[in-house]
Amino acid sequence: MRFPRSSGLLLHPTALPGRFGCGDLGPEAHAFVDFLARAGQSLWQVLPLGPTGFGDSPYQCFSAFAGNPLLVSAERLHEAGLLGSTELERLPARREAATDFGAAHEAARLVASAMARGLETHARRDEFEQFRAGTPWLAEFSLYMALRDAHGHDAWQDWPDPLRRRAPAALAEARRSLALEIRAHEAMQWQFDEQWRALREHAHANGVSLLGDAPIFVALDSADVWAHPELFELDAHGRPTGVAGVPPDYFSATGQLWGNPLYRWEAHAADGYAWWCARVEAALRWVDRLRLDHFIGFVRYWEVPAGDLDARGGVWQPGPGEALFLALARRAGQLPLVAEDLGATDEQVAELRDSLGLPGMCVLQFAFDGDRDNPFLPRNHVANRVVYTGTHDNDTTLGWWTQLDETERQTVRDELGPSSGDIAWDLIVAGMGSVADTFVAPVQDVLSLGSEARFNTPGRASGNWGWRLENDQLQPAHADRLRALASAYGRTPKHG
Repeated sequence: MRFPRSSGLLLHPTALPGRFGCGDLGPEAHAFVDFLARAGQSLWQVLPLGPTGFGDSPYQCFSAFAGNPLLVSAERLHEAGLLGSTELERLPARREAATDFGAAHEAARLVASAMARGLETHARRDEFEQFRAGTPWLAEFSLYMALRDAHGHDAWQDWPDPLRRRAPAALAEARRSLALEIRAHEAMQWQFDEQWRALREHAHANGVSLLGDAPIFVALDSADVWAHPELFELDAHGRPTGVAGVPPDYFSATGQLWGNPLYRWEAHAADGYAWWCARVEAALRWVDRLRLDHFIGFVRYWEVPAGDLDARGGVWQPGPGEALFLALARRAGQLPLVAEDLGATDEQVAELRDSLGLPGMCVLQFAFDGDRDNPFLPRNHVANRVVYTGTHDNDTTLGWWTQLDETERQTVRDELGPSSGDIAWDLIVAGMGSVADTFVAPVQDVLSLGSEARFNTPGRASGNWGWRLENDQLQPAHADRLRALASAYGRTPKHG
């Protein structure tokens, strides 16, 4: 599916400014949409929106369907009469410049508990019940999270055998004994959905579309795997027989060992890929376009033996290929998808991408290796692409530049021409001027920030996802400069 010529910014909502531990869907999220509109941008890209676990990676979530309760705005809850003034004032405030996930998790627990207690007699209880009845994945997710809390946050493989095996009597007893805790998780999902849809409506009113992100794999410690073990390559005890990763590449000499369970693709094919269809449909309730992370995995995936310490011992296995996407198209029609086709791809991956009409990705930081045929070089771009200065996995452009040697820097200069003296904006200009339909820059590059603002380093177990935007860090001058470029290169929204 081709998209109109446009540009936008990449910023995950947890990195928004605000008074609490992490960014949320409250006033600052709406203000960021206003900034995009003033800047002539028509796209906001986010990372996966699911509830995060250890390490707070948005690529390791407790559900492929649920929203992250850390993003629920306590201020919006207060305005809606769902959280009292006393409870609001008791929430832990932001204590540091970086995202304070500890404070955010504590606040989310307090908010969820308060809402669960108040919903029994609240005037909006009927709305809540309608959401419960109309959200197919909610019951399993909320039960899973309540059980996980009740078992000291252990993963489901370590629960008592009747719960691990989902014995009906054990599940019925859990639903009875954990009713209040289940309602707390359900309430947070209700309000995530309501607040996100309000944000999306505000974005659309300002000519801004939302680009989401769907990791190909799900976490082993998730409601998805617990509720549907038959769809994953697991042994009799719920342990994976092989795990996902990627072979040695640009990011790591030993590859990346992700540890996610692998799909039992023949089981998905047997029911017409129903789980995947439901997953994509659920995502497209919240976003207008969806980036499929690790698109190569739909052609072939890297299977690493369970227990290996790194990814070097893996082997390639065939993915579902076109059959999955035909099933998605039968359910959803035209697919507003973006293929994340970076890394060790080949003609087979490109053929699937192009046969489906999906835009692939070009990352400018990967363009300047001296190969004049490098497809990431601006002069080699084609229209059906999404171009980035860098992604959430890259260093910031300034950080990348400082690590280049002088020969590498000269290669960049030779390709880009005269420099402005700010390499981040030089790449932004190059991306804006590309023939590619879509251009996206991380907010850190708009602010010309260095490596201290890097969002994620692949293969590093901790210390990621913490960079956070400061209040008033984005200035009118940034908006003016972005709007001028979007206008000059034909990327301004039609309403502008």
